[in-house]
Amino acid sequence: MFNYLFHIICVTVFLAAFSSSAALASGPLKAVVSIEPQKYFVKKIGGDFIDVTVMVLPGASPHTYEPKPRQMIELEKAVLYFAIGVPFEDVWLKRFQSANAKMTIVHTEEGVEKIEMKDHHCEGENHHEEGKHVVADPHIWLSPALVIIQAGNILDALVRADPQNKAVYEANYKVFVKELTDLDLKIRDIFSGKGGGRFMTHHPSWGYFAQEYGLEQIPVEIEGKEPKAKDLHDLIINARKMGVKAIFVQPQFSAKSARTIAEASGCRVVFADPLASAWTENLMKVAEEFRDALR
Repeated sequence: MFNYLFHIICVTVFLAAFSSSAALASGPLKAVVSIEPQKYFVKKIGGDFIDVTVMVLPGASPHTYEPKPRQMIELEKAVLYFAIGVPFEDVWLKRFQSANAKMTIVHTEEGVEKIEMKDHHCEGENHHEEGKHVVADPHIWLSPALVIIQAGNILDALVRADPQNKAVYEANYKVFVKELTDLDLKIRDIFSGKGGGRFMTHHPSWGYFAQEYGLEQIPVEIEGKEPKAKDLHDLIINARKMGVKAIFVQPQFSAKSARTIAEASGCRVVFADPLASAWTENLMKVAEEFRDALR
């Protein structure tokens, strides 16, 4: 009886391994994402079964990005496109679909309750509130809790596209969610007792992060533009009053205004990249830098 059961187990393991090997032999599933952090999320769940290409190249901004011709060629091979709601998608998603009608576009932001992006002006059709443009903040990948929602959408899409590897995707998803939960707890510990702390940023990328951990983000940008002389003066006065020790800027935007404020108020400029590919390590590093700035 034991030998029979052992034989059954061995056959089952062999068939599972053969199925996975066969899937890899035919080539990994090709997917395209908008930004680097998404590649990290998709690979966490898809592993070796997914080949991921990123649209927004390092140093570029997802607000204004235009794909390169070679990226459009690569797009034609994709089975899945993982959107996240960044501005360039408003114009380009329809073009992507036209270039590859068989490709499924997955909105990983589905189910995420977005907040207003303060002091950010966006051209085109938007909601209005008392004569003012109200724009939804697209930076939903900077909150571990919101990434869990996105991970669920990624899992569902991978299972639909590649059902034979469902068990692998589900196992990877569970591990990833555990990692996200642990990361959230570590960051909460970093900001323990610092509720209501304010930090200054050049571009308002960290709204969800601030909301999640009881902080307040103060943008240098005024309606998405560099501040004028009067605005710059007010920001310098506020930085002095609040005792701001650092202004966070990201590599995708000019740091000119931030440096002016820093020099006049005695604080420092710190680079915090919301699009870094090493997502977990980057979020921990930024959390520690924010904590140090709030001391």
